[in-house]
Amino acid sequence: MGKLEQLELAAKFLEEAKGHIGKEDPIQASEKLFKVAEEALKSLSARYASEISDEATKRERWTTNLLFKAAETIAKQLGEDVRRYWNAAWTLHVEGFHEGKLDASYVARNVEDIEELLRLAEREQT
Repeated sequence: MGKLEQLELAAKFLEEAKGHIGKEDPIQASEKLFKVAEEALKSLSARYASEISDEATKRERWTTNLLFKAAETIAKQLGEDVRRYWNAAWTLHVEGFHEGKLDASYVARNVEDIEELLRLAEREQT
């Protein structure tokens, strides 16, 4: 999947996440927001963490370890906010989706960070 397709998919997930928040479904909202961040990070990796992106291609999948390495590498180049955005996404993924421990208001407060990561990826696309 190319960077443009990744970002289009991420934007679709973002709208779905917002819909789930509106329906008071924090579990599905958490997972959709994580997917937004994951696709944005993969897109940024092609340019700012190419060795890691290449490793994922070679393995034919992104692992948790590769995603965290990519976030770290990208943050060194684009700023520490990237790490914060990724950590917010990971919390949503684990505590919100897998554990089901986050309420809709907590999930909603994290939308801005996930949107910022997507906007960063979109800006870097051009």
